[in-house]
Amino acid sequence: MVKTWRDYNFPLLLCVLILLGFGAAMVYSATLRDPLTQGYFSRHLVNLLVGCAAMALLTTIDYHAFEAWIVPFYLGAVALLGLVLVVGQVSSGAQSWIDLGMRTFQPSEPAKLLVILALAAYWSHNERHPHDWRVVIGSLILVGIPTVLVFLQPDFGTAMVFGAIWTAMALAAGVRLWQFGVLFIAAVPVAIYGWTHILQPYQRARLLIFLDPLKYDPELKQGAWNIMQSLTAIGSGGLTGRGWTHGLLSQGNYLPVQYSDFIFAITGEELGFLGAALLLVFLGITIWQALSISIIARDAFGRLIAVGIAAMLLCHVLVNVGMNMSIMPVTGIPLPFISYGGSFTMTSLAAIGLLQSIALRRRRITF
Repeated sequence: MVKTWRDYNFPLLLCVLILLGFGAAMVYSATLRDPLTQGYFSRHLVNLLVGCAAMALLTTIDYHAFEAWIVPFYLGAVALLGLVLVVGQVSSGAQSWIDLGMRTFQPSEPAKLLVILALAAYWSHNERHPHDWRVVIGSLILVGIPTVLVFLQPDFGTAMVFGAIWTAMALAAGVRLWQFGVLFIAAVPVAIYGWTHILQPYQRARLLIFLDPLKYDPELKQGAWNIMQSLTAIGSGGLTGRGWTHGLLSQGNYLPVQYSDFIFAITGEELGFLGAALLLVFLGITIWQALSISIIARDAFGRLIAVGIAAMLLCHVLVNVGMNMSIMPVTGIPLPFISYGGSFTMTSLAAIGLLQSIALRRRRITF
């Protein structure tokens, strides 16, 4: 048990709590006048309580304790991702959820954190030669299995997050830049084959629409409608916004999944540029604190976990905000600590608990 809190990262905790309050307010507004989302706000509060409990629990546990459980954790994550392809519930075109009766569970969300732990343990055990091709290929297999299973759901956005996690952790582990070049060249024909033979037409349309919504979807049927409504909402907010719970598009429920995927657009409309910018500032500080913990971590295992968590959060922020502003393809990726969604909310808060565990144990002698 850690007997001192001198190394506890209070700025990180403060930012997370502010973001959770920010998110709760926006989820309330986004679900206020939609009869189909009645009860979502109360569920969101329950998710926050459970997530905060997980954060507190993981803070008190020495993160090294998870090394002994890496293999069963990883295999369990892979098994659940395989199970969801068999018995999963289909929603928004993706078979990503397991129905638990009263609630649904999305295995790909905790799988992100478990893959981070697996990669951190793998690279820390190969710390002396992380750029050995056998080690690099082994890491690609570790991340590749869950990525493929997620892609088959199909959930392109989450598969992209796994790729971002691997890239950041590979850089932190010591994989050489020229090796990334070789892997990129090798991936080009695979990407071309995937584009022409694996992706469905609607998936290709989503990837193209963000380049020019009206050109690739002149009838506003394949997803350009979502982008146009999102841009209209953000633009109409002006500097200070229309006021919380007073957005015309948000309260008229013109945006699909506005309590999750397009919650940034709701923020822009109701709180304006200043509110949206303040939100991004706190998200940026949170990610910066994760990276600062990676710098002070006492070993490679802790350092790589922190880098992986920072990459996961950063990817979610860039993709979610990017798709709301039509500079990224539209994918179902929530905004950390802001969007409604139990599985990801709990995973994100558990990740913060891991970060605090690493910070608390930065010294080999803590008391």
